[in-house]
Amino acid sequence: MNLRHIEIFHAVYVNGSVSAAARALHISQPSVSKTLRHAETLLGFELFQRTNSRLVPTEDAHALFGDVANIQERVRALREAGRNLRAGAGTTLRISALPSLALGALPTAVSRFLKIRPDVRFDLQTVHHDDLLRKLYERETDIAIAAEVPRGAPLGQVWLGEGELVVLYREEDMPDAPPRLELAQLVGRPFITLAASGPIGQLFSTELERLALDLDEVASARTFYIAAALVRAGVGLTVVDSFTADASIAPGLAVRSLKPPLTFDVHAMHLLDRPPSALASEFLALLSDVIEAP
Repeated sequence: MNLRHIEIFHAVYVNGSVSAAARALHISQPSVSKTLRHAETLLGFELFQRTNSRLVPTEDAHALFGDVANIQERVRALREAGRNLRAGAGTTLRISALPSLALGALPTAVSRFLKIRPDVRFDLQTVHHDDLLRKLYERETDIAIAAEVPRGAPLGQVWLGEGELVVLYREEDMPDAPPRLELAQLVGRPFITLAASGPIGQLFSTELERLALDLDEVASARTFYIAAALVRAGVGLTVVDSFTADASIAPGLAVRSLKPPLTFDVHAMHLLDRPPSALASEFLALLSDVIEAP
């Protein structure tokens, strides 16, 4: 018996007639009768005795019904789970992101998403670039949001938007700063470097080498938020990503874009055999809007 046979048998057994079963399943009476006869042919015995307008279960039918009822309940639960997944009810989205995104753009997107999907739950964590693959492979997270897909890694990706590198500094240190700053204008000023902070730090180091510039590095920070804290403390100025700058801005601090601009892409990464669900894709679309917002 296949699932259709089981569904028809269950409906006839519970409702007592072909017509009642057809109404319960919203199908025609001939479809019920045909499927029921086919099930009996496959089994090799009758399931019901025809008595006037009613069907009376045989002893064999009574023996089968317990198992059939269990299967029918499991199918019902599976359908309900599918509806919940489509609607997002009771679903948990497990997402990791670089600290620069996890402390700014990601919370904004989560807040907006919960207003339209209040039944969704989030499991959020930060991830550094070196741990990105491990968290995905060990199933600690389903989606990792970062600036660069590890080369050669068997990952799927969804482009979310673009970020840029910016100068973060104290207004008192450069009161007459133009709207955009060339890196050459930072020479001779105390600088907090992020050269060892992953792909974005490497992007900045490569640009310095291209321009043959040497900055006065007074401190090295492994994370952009440490660099921002050092700027607030008056240690010097730094170059961070735009997301960190937006989340770190405070009275007395200022941000300037670079001239020419240094940009990078932001991706949502996932294992090839675990692509984002429809609900996760809906959230990523909203996150992309937040990242791309002017």
